[in-house]
Amino acid sequence: MSIFGVNGALAGAYQYAVSKDVNKTDTNGTNFIDQLQKTGTSRVDAYTEYLKQRYGAGVSVQNVGKDQSSIDRIGAGTAGNGNVVIASNILEQMANNPEKAAYYEGKIQNYFNSVPRYQAELSAMGHEIHSSGIVIHPDGTVTHYISGDLKPEVRAKIEAKMKAEDEEKAKRKRRYQELSQEAAEERKQQMELLYKKQSVTDFLANHTTDMGGFTYIGTPEIPEIMSAAVVAYERNIM
Repeated sequence: MSIFGVNGALAGAYQYAVSKDVNKTDTNGTNFIDQLQKTGTSRVDAYTEYLKQRYGAGVSVQNVGKDQSSIDRIGAGTAGNGNVVIASNILEQMANNPEKAAYYEGKIQNYFNSVPRYQAELSAMGHEIHSSGIVIHPDGTVTHYISGDLKPEVRAKIEAKMKAEDEEKAKRKRRYQELSQEAAEERKQQMELLYKKQSVTDFLANHTTDMGGFTYIGTPEIPEIMSAAVVAYERNIM
């Protein structure tokens, strides 16, 4: 039953309840919950209606575990700030015990007071809040949760930076491959040249070769003779 469906007297009682305490009596000796009960609304339902009028439509009644996966589901299943999730047994205690009501309403109000700080701190870090709220668990413990993401402009900058870094890595990789190929080709040429020279030396060291009118055997002691022998050999085998 919506509060807007009650008569003017109940609306006045509600205003008093919000400004003071839902369990305090008005000048006629009645309180908001008692007034709603006269319309056939149960005390728990009446108190739930009071909470929704005080804290907004984000008030819901469900039992939520304290594990991370349960909190994540609540974060994904709600939107905006001002979500208040109360375990059914705690709601019943609040509806029937003024001290419990005051205690947990204080916890709820503390959450609402903290929202601007949460928003400022996360905004400074480049994040935005998609959903936040307070959960009162069946054992009476309280959890504040926040879910969100990077601001679109911050995400765009990060993605652009990552793209530039990837392109630079790809460029360095291509350059490395080119240098490696050039180095491999240079090593190949050096090895071919070394092999060719070694072949000449080995041949001259182990064979008797007729080179233009003289016979050379073994390793020459005179550089000029060695040079002539090499030139003559290369001319003969090329």
